[in-house]
Amino acid sequence: MQKPQQPPVLAIQVGNTRIKLAVFRTDDPEEAVFLSKDDLSAAVEKAASMYESIGAEADASVVVASVHPKISTALVGALRDQLACEVYEVPTDMPVPIGVCLSPGAKPGVDRLLNAAAAWDKLRQACVVVDAGTCITVDFIDGEGVFHGGAIAPGLRMQLKALHEYTAALPAIEVDGMFEAPSGTAWGADTREAMVRGVYHGARGLVWRLVEKYAEEYGAFPVVIATGGDSASLFADDELVTQIVPDLVLRGVAIAARHALEPDAAEQRDLESASDATRALRQGFGHEGFSLLPSQTEPKPATRRDTQHGLTEDHNHDHNHSHDDGGCGDGCGCGHDDDA
Repeated sequence: MQKPQQPPVLAIQVGNTRIKLAVFRTDDPEEAVFLSKDDLSAAVEKAASMYESIGAEADASVVVASVHPKISTALVGALRDQLACEVYEVPTDMPVPIGVCLSPGAKPGVDRLLNAAAAWDKLRQACVVVDAGTCITVDFIDGEGVFHGGAIAPGLRMQLKALHEYTAALPAIEVDGMFEAPSGTAWGADTREAMVRGVYHGARGLVWRLVEKYAEEYGAFPVVIATGGDSASLFADDELVTQIVPDLVLRGVAIAARHALEPDAAEQRDLESASDATRALRQGFGHEGFSLLPSQTEPKPATRRDTQHGLTEDHNHDHNHSHDDGGCGDGCGCGHDDDA
């Protein structure tokens, strides 16, 4: 079935390590480009080139989300000068379309919220999003589409750097490009190999334990989606992770644009998506995975669990705990974002 067209969006994510760009006319990107955050001129040039493909179309937009204010300020200023169009920023100009249940005053990174919005928009069921980049975040979204926060840990390179800088004898290990999974024996036969194994398997074990704790708290085992620069090396062979989606934040940016710039159409699409997901669950199948570009990691085959894909019939939170009106009837202390 042909996917419905949307007003085109050039989505841009400014992270701690990379700048990512993608053009969206449907739920899936037509093109995705990842660049070093230190090469601002290349990012501006690529953004201008990508915008040329959509700039003449009605309601085309450029939307930026950033966790690095200094770089994004320079990037947005340059784009406004070169493209002669409005450049929106998330969440300054448009909110992230995801409910939140957090401590009062909590301000999670926009990348974590956009990951959650993209995962929920596609799956429509309880899920965990693991983002393995500069930091490793493991976040939980419940079966009603509410972001509950999660855990933040140092990423692989940050751990290696700390091991070197806070000891007298451990060497500096530079990792260019993707972190490679250790091969050979289970134990490292020298100091370098021992360090690599420590951070690699430590990160995998961290994610496993956190997902287990979330499942215990929630009462069902959620779907696990991974994203981030090191997600493929960490989880390509891991049965815990259902799918690796490298451009999850960019998808969240496109979804935020859809909801802000086309609210009525977005609501209708959400209803249709929710209906599809509900039918799939009733028939005993998980909702379909993300469609990826040929250069991206393909979906992984599903693995069976006793509570695969969550949302068991006796799960009280889904049935008795409503977030629709921005308040909770059972005194859970949720701090809801009414604009999300």
